[in-house]
Amino acid sequence: MKVAILDMSGNKAGELVLPNQFQEEIRPDIIHRAVLTIQSHKRQPYAAAKTAGKRASAKLSRRRKNYRGSYGIGISRVPRKIMTRRGTRMNWVGAFAPGMVGGRRAHPPKPQKIWWKKINSKENLKAIRSAISATMLKEAVAERGHLAPDSYPFVLDEKFESLDKTKKVLQSFEKMGLNEELQRIDNKHIRAGKGKSRGRKYKSSKGPLIVVSKNSGLGKAVANIPGIDIIEVKNLNAELLAPGGRPGRLTLWTSAAISALEKEGMFK
Repeated sequence: MKVAILDMSGNKAGELVLPNQFQEEIRPDIIHRAVLTIQSHKRQPYAAAKTAGKRASAKLSRRRKNYRGSYGIGISRVPRKIMTRRGTRMNWVGAFAPGMVGGRRAHPPKPQKIWWKKINSKENLKAIRSAISATMLKEAVAERGHLAPDSYPFVLDEKFESLDKTKKVLQSFEKMGLNEELQRIDNKHIRAGKGKSRGRKYKSSKGPLIVVSKNSGLGKAVANIPGIDIIEVKNLNAELLAPGGRPGRLTLWTSAAISALEKEGMFK
């Protein structure tokens, strides 16, 4: 498969033959499994406190003639704590037991639970190749909601990695026909649910992914644009190429990144 190479002005500067990594069959099931594995490694374990629901003094005698005992009162033998008393008559409230208000949970989450999942190395590599292949399929990119230009798919010129100003990057994107995509990711909306009060009020769309051959000043320039991610080709994974497990993210490869991908035989 041949794709055009665009310079920073959006003009065609040549053509490039894509390597074998872009010819992999698209397997959404394997991609989804690889993404879930990555997400599971980020999950933070949680559990209830060991003494949660057990802090009440709910010891109660059931033997006859015991002071403050519940024998002969005609009540069930659940743990109770004494709230008030009048003479030998006690006013109890259920406590400690799972069925009581303020009591412990019967089966609380345990801190020793293992949340992370595993995936075979060959399966993971196949998922990455499959996600790479989907980035060059315009139908899959449009299905994810990206507004790709008519000239997509294309490859960025190697000189694009030398940009170190956000303004220059945006100007270059506009000349390539990515205006609608930049407007789409710039619109944020209010989240539904209680997350609004937990420091994540707004949600924004996922934008293009820029794949480069090496770390350069382009990373800092792109960091100011919301929704756009940049990554070195050697650090690619299934979640970056297919956020949420859905393949077809709009991905802008530099010619140097594709050359490194082919020369070093990555993800084979």
